[in-house]
Amino acid sequence: MVRLLRKLHSFLYLGSVLFFFILFFPALAFFSTNPERHFHRIARCRRIIGFLSSAAVGVFYRFRFEVPIDWSRPYIICPNHTSNLDITAMVLLCPADFSFMGKVELLDNPVTGLFFRTIDIPVNRKSKLSAFKAFKRAHQNLLQGRSVLIFPEGQIGDEYPPKLYDFKNGPFRLAIETDVPVLPVVIQNAWEVYWDEAKQHGSRPGIIDVDVLAPVGTHNLGQDDADTLRDEIHARIKKRWSHTGAV
Repeated sequence: MVRLLRKLHSFLYLGSVLFFFILFFPALAFFSTNPERHFHRIARCRRIIGFLSSAAVGVFYRFRFEVPIDWSRPYIICPNHTSNLDITAMVLLCPADFSFMGKVELLDNPVTGLFFRTIDIPVNRKSKLSAFKAFKRAHQNLLQGRSVLIFPEGQIGDEYPPKLYDFKNGPFRLAIETDVPVLPVVIQNAWEVYWDEAKQHGSRPGIIDVDVLAPVGTHNLGQDDADTLRDEIHARIKKRWSHTGAV
């Protein structure tokens, strides 16, 4: 019975996302005609859709900050990744405009596709040219004062309960290159509410706890320090993640 209810809840959540996306689609379609001009409006619509679609099925987010965050400046935002809800969590966390950098397959999704064709940055990890173009666009966003969010694990693993994978060094090279701080974020329990795409375990209502750690500056670092920075951020997230499987 529990498994059936969790499956039903996952379908309700997907239906909720689709419903509110369709509700906002006319406005999003108009704003998409000029994404740069309407960047803030597209981002705001995404925040509203994220909140309403989650709240409608009893999923809420609780944010805890190690230090106050100055959202007027850009960051490379680096969260751990175990759930599709991680995207909504980050949308609701960041009051300032930002772009996700994510896999090119997200362009095929009817909801995420619109955002990755406008304000987000798709990357084909199998193509060096695609990766170069994506990081060049991310570089430009940072110079314009917009944060870029990259899941540094680059994947959601197959293990359940999940574990913390090694980080890619691209985000940290980009942070050093642009002299932008790295903002580590620990999404504690999204996997318990909605693991990966919820196909196997379904989902349930709940409160997702998100810990925002103190930013790590890159001002005095060179490219030779990228691996050290990567390992430092990994260690901080691993230490703060309360899930016992974070090994």
